[in-house]
Amino acid sequence: MNFLNPFKSQMPSAAQALPGRSESIKLTNSHAVKAVPIQPPFAEKLEKIVLGLGCFWGAERKFWQLPGVYTTAVGYAAGYTPNPTYEEVCSGLTGHNEVVLVVFNPQEISLEKILKTFWESHNPTQGFRQGNDKGTQYRSGIYYVNDSQKQTAELTKAKYQSALDEKNIGEITTEILPATEFYYAEEYHQQYLHKNPGGYCGLGGTGVCLADVRNLTPP
Repeated sequence: MNFLNPFKSQMPSAAQALPGRSESIKLTNSHAVKAVPIQPPFAEKLEKIVLGLGCFWGAERKFWQLPGVYTTAVGYAAGYTPNPTYEEVCSGLTGHNEVVLVVFNPQEISLEKILKTFWESHNPTQGFRQGNDKGTQYRSGIYYVNDSQKQTAELTKAKYQSALDEKNIGEITTEILPATEFYYAEEYHQQYLHKNPGGYCGLGGTGVCLADVRNLTPP
């Protein structure tokens, strides 16, 4: 959906953001592929991270396919408007990003492996755009829940930037921020490409691989 306003290409301030609402979106609390809950509470052994890499339809599928990922859900994060709708997010007037909640078992899959999929599945140098999808809600972002995740995100970013530099691709624009409120997207967005196998997926990577980062240490 296209709106003719400047906030498709620049972030609004909190004062400019839409007011939103107090009620959350009602969902069926079951993953259409994995048949597990998509809403908390989750088992204590599980960890979560929130990732933005363009249109969340294709992005979610990338992560639910990874062994060791317990569940996924799409939603909105890193903005201002409480409980936004899809149309509001697309207006650019909420400040939110289209994101994927990834809940995983760290005994079965490492955060490094998840972030390898993140970096390689999109072009993180495009700012408020991902391919033909343009707008602030398509920005690249990693939203961490603890300092360990932050460190891993920054290490992988540095490693991937080095790989991109070798190909003269450009500077990474990915924001790495503490996770704030995750607002679940509407029911029809959840596991969209499973429900609509021929549906749109605008994801496109750079073709550059992220090398093993497990032995890296902070600078």
